[in-house]
Amino acid sequence: QVHLVESGGGLVPAGGSLKLSCVASGPPFSRYAMGWFRQAPGKEREFVTAIMWSGSTYYADSVKGRFTISRDNAKNTVHLQMNSLKPEDTAVYFCAIFGSGSYYLARSYDYWGQGTQVTVSS
Repeated sequence: QVHLVESGGGLVPAGGSLKLSCVASGPPFSRYAMGWFRQAPGKEREFVTAIMWSGSTYYADSVKGRFTISRDNAKNTVHLQMNSLKPEDTAVYFCAIFGSGSYYLARSYDYWGQGTQVTVSS
């Protein structure tokens, strides 16, 4: 059974930084591609970034250059470093394990965490 737990969310002023973490339990973590999505009130869940088992990374245009995804296979953890945060980054952030399909589509992910709230004040 796979279980994901996110942490690190909070309230920060615009221009600030946060680092989110997601710890996974279950089958060998290093074999998984992982993704981060976010969902703001009244909006659909949107792709933020993904990291493949090979280490290749992908980012949404809206976060490119500001966010960095990384993974620590020894600790079954994926991180999301968020810099230069903007009010429009405010959302619940979810980590997920990729199953099949397109990495930028939520339906391609099989397992999800419960989410962590990120609020950026203007």
